Amino acid sequence: MSIENNIKEALKEAMKNKDEVRLSVMRNIKAAFTNELVAKGMTPQSEVSDDLAMGVIKRLAKQRKDSIEQFRNGGREDLAVQEEAELSVLETLLPKMMSQEEIKPIAEKKKAELGLDDKSKVGILVGAVMKELGGQADGSDVKAVVESLFN
Repeated sequence: MSIENNIKEALKEAMKNKDEVRLSVMRNIKAAFTNELVAKGMTPQSEVSDDLAMGVIKRLAKQRKDSIEQFRNGGREDLAVQEEAELSVLETLLPKMMSQEEIKPIAEKKKAELGLDDKSKVGILVGAVMKELGGQADGSDVKAVVESLFN
């Protein structure tokens, strides 16, 4: 079953169970899918590929993380709690991300493979490692691991 169909089913379940947070998140995802399709020049009724769907869900999760940080900095704990609830629903849809410990050997191998010793080449290595991992790790974790290799 495609991710888009899973979202539709989750939306129906949330309605039946009167789960307001989950319902809100599923509606947001469906709207984001439509926006993404239109932005790519397709019709809103077009099929959403799993790659496109995963990219949209990852972006929504990142937005929630950024919002939580901003709300906490602004002293709005009530809004941060709401965003955290939405983030937890989004995270159930995302594949398990690799930890920094799991990323490190891959980054070390890629560093040796590319022969990078100059700290100014951090961006090149981050890009190479991200490509190698194929979205299985958070970019900020990859960046932290790569920077630690140059210290």
